[in-house]
Amino acid sequence: MKPIGYWLNRTDQAFTTAMNTLLADAGLTRLSWQVLNVVQDTPDATDHDVLTVLAANAEPAELTAAVEAVLADGWADRPAPGRLALTDHGRTRLARAGEQVDAFRESVLTGITHEEYRTAVTVLERMTRNVESAPAPTAPAPTAPAPTAPAPTAPARP
Repeated sequence: MKPIGYWLNRTDQAFTTAMNTLLADAGLTRLSWQVLNVVQDTPDATDHDVLTVLAANAEPAELTAAVEAVLADGWADRPAPGRLALTDHGRTRLARAGEQVDAFRESVLTGITHEEYRTAVTVLERMTRNVESAPAPTAPAPTAPAPTAPAPTAPARP
């Protein structure tokens, strides 16, 4: 059995590839989709909100680029400095894309019971809390190399 880290990475890569393909026709990526959902779900959303909520999903530079992309593509605008809001057109397009994402999610869960899904998420949440609350691991102290015995010398010749 492969370790959980392998499956976490492989699952995330598979989701990203599939979501990017699914959303390409709408002009979105998985990350820009996530940005738009933060904007939709957060009243008076700010760039800081996006960076905070999605910190585990991407580096700040990637998130900033995704925010700039959804602004440039007309999905969102800035109703005030530093604020983000969906445009009417963006809201309509996001709802359409959401239907595709919902169908994708349903297909991903084929053969997985609600209880299995819930258990998997609960275990991952607990593992994350365990790792994040554990003391930082320390590397073992370096050990001095073992002393080497002097090379034998040849007996002196008379």
